[in-house]
Amino acid sequence: MAQITLKALAHTYSANPVQGSDYAIREMNHVWEQGGAYALLGPSGCGKSTMLNIISGLLNPSNGEILFDNKRVNELKPEERNIAQVFQFPVIYDTMTVYDNLAFPLRNIKVPEHKIRSKVNEVAEILELTDQLKKKAKGLSADEKQKVSMGRGLVRDDVSAILFDEPLTVIDPQLKWKLRRKLKQIHEQFNITMVYVTHDQLEASTFADKIAVMYDGQIVQFGTPRELFEEPAHTFVGYFIGSPGMNYMDARFSDGKLFFGEHELPVSASFLNQLTQADNGRLQVGIRPEFVQIWNKQQDGTIEVRVDYCEDLGTYKILTFTLAGQTMKARLSEDQKVPSDKAYVSFPKQWTKVYRDDFLVGDAQ
Repeated sequence: MAQITLKALAHTYSANPVQGSDYAIREMNHVWEQGGAYALLGPSGCGKSTMLNIISGLLNPSNGEILFDNKRVNELKPEERNIAQVFQFPVIYDTMTVYDNLAFPLRNIKVPEHKIRSKVNEVAEILELTDQLKKKAKGLSADEKQKVSMGRGLVRDDVSAILFDEPLTVIDPQLKWKLRRKLKQIHEQFNITMVYVTHDQLEASTFADKIAVMYDGQIVQFGTPRELFEEPAHTFVGYFIGSPGMNYMDARFSDGKLFFGEHELPVSASFLNQLTQADNGRLQVGIRPEFVQIWNKQQDGTIEVRVDYCEDLGTYKILTFTLAGQTMKARLSEDQKVPSDKAYVSFPKQWTKVYRDDFLVGDAQ
């Protein structure tokens, strides 16, 4: 196992990069601690797989360093880095048995056969492949093949880390949860540094202790699932995490007050002081649908809004309404009465966030 450090790392596929958008990975510094279970979460094209391939040695970065336990590994070949990588689609030998597929990485490094047998049986039991060990791999289902592919990465004790590049893409939806739990169990049992790339927030939250959210070639926030939900540091995190995502309203700071539309947002004096001292930029107010309070009658501090429609999703409801010309959503409990035509909303200060040029300034309290 190893601590993996990315130092001033950047990568471009362009021959003559001149601006940030020319980079698949913009310059970043990041650390994956030894023995951690991490997820790298983001949409297609944000640079997740590029980063994984740089760590494993399949790709040389344009700039910066990759350090394993503070030792530079840029010049090392993939096989010299002791990285196991599990890809989106199974990488196995169809003509071999499941046993021989799992044993192959160990035979390559001349491990004695009796130790191979013990390790293969251990991994096969964890992945529930014991009954398949004598079968040829070509006769397996897609999810069984992917389990074998995962097992090939798990059999070696000397790996610095295991990198998973969207490994459950080909897996039947009913089996995905089970396999995620298996990976979590394996991590807890072997304490291996694991980095799991996905575009699925549920997969990331189920597997990882900490999640790195990637957007436009940058890691815009690194934290626990709870931190990403409650304190999104970037507007993209608020949008991407949660269903539905965070509500955002354009805001303006004028005469020492914060407004959205014609409505003044009640914020603390200390927060207004932060805005006074900060540079100019685009201001947005954000709040998650879960934290918007909906009332049928006027209350102190509420704002009247127009109700557009309500979606009943069984265990909860999503109310869509218009405020200051902008569409917003609120999450209601299953038994909460749905207002018709108009409603009154309020935004608790502790859950109301303010962003300047997409980055969090703070909350309103």
